[in-house]
Parts: sequence; C-alpha cells; structure tokens
Amino acid sequence: MAAHPDGGPDPRSRRRAERLLGGAAEESAPRPRRPASQAPGAVRLAALLVGVEAAALAVVAAVVLVLTLTSTPDSVGRALAEVVYVGLGAGALGAAAVGLWRVSPWARGPVVVLQLLLGLLGYVTAFEAGRPLLGLPVLALVAGVLWFLATPEARLAYSER
Repeated sequence: MAAHPDGGPDPRSRRRAERLLGGAAEESAPRPRRPASQAPGAVRLAALLVGVEAAALAVVAAVVLVLTLTSTPDSVGRALAEVVYVGLGAGALGAAAVGLWRVSPWARGPVVVLQLLLGLLGYVTAFEAGRPLLGLPVLALVAGVLWFLATPEARLAYSER
C-alpha cells in the first residue's frame, strides 16, 4: 500500500482494496448472557463422583509412570502408552465433571459411556482378576454416578435445556 504524506495509508489504495476484496464486516451484536442455572443436587453429586474418578485415574497414571521409570517393563513403549491412555481418560473424566457441574448438555452422554466402560473394568478387576479391593470401589462409584444421573431431577435439568 502506498503511504500518505501524514504517515497513514493512502485513502485511494483503501478504496481500491475495498472494491477488490469487499469492505470490512460490521461488528456483530454482543452475545446475550446465558442465565446461570443452578444444578440440581443429584447432578452436583454425580459431578463430584466423576471428579473423584478422574482424580483416581490421574493417580493410577502417575503410579504406572513411576513403576515404568523405576523398573524394567517388558515394553517401555506399551507401558508409556498405558500411562497416556489412563491420563487421557482422567482428563476426559475431569472435563466431563466440570460439564456436569455446569449442567452442560454435552457432558451427560460421555459420562454415561465412560461409566459403562469403567463398570466393565471394575467387574473384570473385582471378579475375574480376583482383586475385589480394587474393582468393588470402581463399581460403587459407577453405580452412584449412574443412579444420580437417572434421578428425575437430573433428567429434568437436562430436558429443560
């Protein structure tokens, strides 16, 4: 662009650019503020339990990482991949817990799917692997989350959105 004597852009080149490329868009209207809805107690309790699950998975990821670094695993790549997968699960559950706390419409479906997967994991751990001290708490958390999300007040909170 050519410079104008006062240091700014030349108005003729501005008009030429507007003819070729179109003028600037008008500023959009400000977004209306979303009313802050208070989540029902059942949804808050479900969010709290999902947050506990996320924290537990983060601890499991940290323990597996420490065990990987301090011992000699059969495959370091697979062990690190397991740490990454468990960490991603913890992050997903943490984000879903925040979404539930805010009664975000996107959060309920992923929470239910993750609870079903965790329920299967808890069942296999408790009964098939013979580790009931690990699997039964997972099953209890899963049952609690699914129970709280199935209450009428939780279903109404999501149907009103």
